[in-house]
Amino acid sequence: MTYITAGPSNGGPIRTGVVGYGLAGKVFHCPFIEASPEFSLDFIATNDPERRRQASRDYPRAAIVADANELLKHAADLDLVVLASPPGAHLEQGSAFLDQGVGVVVDKPFAASVAEAEELISKAEEVQRPLAVFQNRRWDGDFLTVKKILAAGELGEVYQFESSFEHWAPKTESRWQDVTPAALGGGVAYDLGSHLIDQALVLFGPVSAVRADLRTVREGGGNDDASYIELTHESGVRSRLWMSRVGAQPGPRFRVLGTAGAYVSYGLDGQEPALAAGILPTDERYGTEPAETWGTLGVSAPGYPAPSKVPTERGNYPAFYRGVAAAVQGTGPVPVEPHEALEVVKILERIHSEPQQP
Repeated sequence: MTYITAGPSNGGPIRTGVVGYGLAGKVFHCPFIEASPEFSLDFIATNDPERRRQASRDYPRAAIVADANELLKHAADLDLVVLASPPGAHLEQGSAFLDQGVGVVVDKPFAASVAEAEELISKAEEVQRPLAVFQNRRWDGDFLTVKKILAAGELGEVYQFESSFEHWAPKTESRWQDVTPAALGGGVAYDLGSHLIDQALVLFGPVSAVRADLRTVREGGGNDDASYIELTHESGVRSRLWMSRVGAQPGPRFRVLGTAGAYVSYGLDGQEPALAAGILPTDERYGTEPAETWGTLGVSAPGYPAPSKVPTERGNYPAFYRGVAAAVQGTGPVPVEPHEALEVVKILERIHSEPQQP
């Protein structure tokens, strides 16, 4: 998908506003925008009093406004807006900024429905402005390692891909992920499953069949919180994906099985906790993983050498915003095409609307 852009209208850094200062805005977006000389962080929109104070302390040069509507009044002073808001708001907010000639980054889940995702894509094509979806876990270090191993053919013919994203949050909270119904993009399948499905599609391509088990385990849960999705790819590979908020002892992050061996890794990529701890993307430690967390490659069977440790590739979330800068400046494509993110939404909508197989 190609959009015609003229670059930042002021000839300088890409003037950027961020909608939302929860986990996504605070940890996954603002640090990269602030750290890159190609961007200026000019506005942060949040109506939560404590988050407003925190944003002002963290980014004193940014103007803090109440919400997306107030930020829209400053559209003439923006080249890009980042929607770190709940998925049910993405269509309305994204369309409004695109109509004002502002490029848009949308956090995942891309949209609450296929129809909303398609409408937002059509709007971006109509006004010829960049629209990118923040599927940041394409740049997880362990995922980059899997890609490297597959490209080298070290597993032979891959027939099964297992991936899990589980954490321990046994009580529901007031976050949109816990209280928003699936019809508006809430639940663990839309939240964490968006990452896992996207990674599977990147590795193994389109799917021919989908099966899922969506469960609500926690008392008072407003949506699914412990779910399983199985994808049969046209390539023949089967992806088995687990996502949970009640994973007291998580399983392997990745387990990739092939005819010549397997790769297994544990633990989530370290970029999120590093950012939450205040480690900036410019820090030399950023994106690196200690040897004790590396995955293993090989065969665990008599007569074979023990599986060997494989150094984890350096995590690289900054690559997403380098791609966004190129798209806004008109020198390259967006780093995650919205049509690719649309395929994820199609699968999520399908598993929520069709009767599920046991």
